[in-house]
Amino acid sequence: MKIKQPTTIILFTVVLVVVALALFYLLYRQEGGGREVSSPPLPDYVKGVPEQLKVHTPAFGVGERIPREYTCEGADVSPEVRIEGVPQQAKSLVLIVYDPDAPVGWFIHWILYDIPVSVTVIPRGVEKYKASIPGLGLQGTNYFGYVGYGGPCPPRGHGAHRYVFLVLAVDTETLGLGPGASYEEVVRAIRGHIVAYGYTYGVYSR
Repeated sequence: MKIKQPTTIILFTVVLVVVALALFYLLYRQEGGGREVSSPPLPDYVKGVPEQLKVHTPAFGVGERIPREYTCEGADVSPEVRIEGVPQQAKSLVLIVYDPDAPVGWFIHWILYDIPVSVTVIPRGVEKYKASIPGLGLQGTNYFGYVGYGGPCPPRGHGAHRYVFLVLAVDTETLGLGPGASYEEVVRAIRGHIVAYGYTYGVYSR
């Protein structure tokens, strides 16, 4: 018995809808490169430390795409970062921004340390190439090779990279480092002194 034409059209339409939904799901879960976007890995030095700080930015939500203006394709300015829940035993804060998805391994985009615990908002557009920011702390040297913030700039076609804004509360007022310290120097100084941490993250692809 021949299938009536209307039935054939309905079946064809159903198949198209199913395929479209499947493609939408894949594109939503992945932004190229075949890598699924999930919660980012955290560095070993926060292991066993309470995740007590609340870190967020009005620039983007948790896990959302970072606006172009905060990347190398835009103005490349740092987003505002807000910090809450700093414990009483904390004496200063450290901000580290990193990309765990870089082809060469973890890539450090921004280091800000000796931040007074009274600071609850790191303002948008912290000045680059300036190692000492009055009232805010000291900036370290990122993996681009300069002091200050370097925005997301993943390789083209490499898929979505995650960019973690990690804030650490430490029990010393200063890390004892000069301006422009390297990530490795900062990590050595904070080990054993972290009393709490918190983070947020966004994604970006080119």
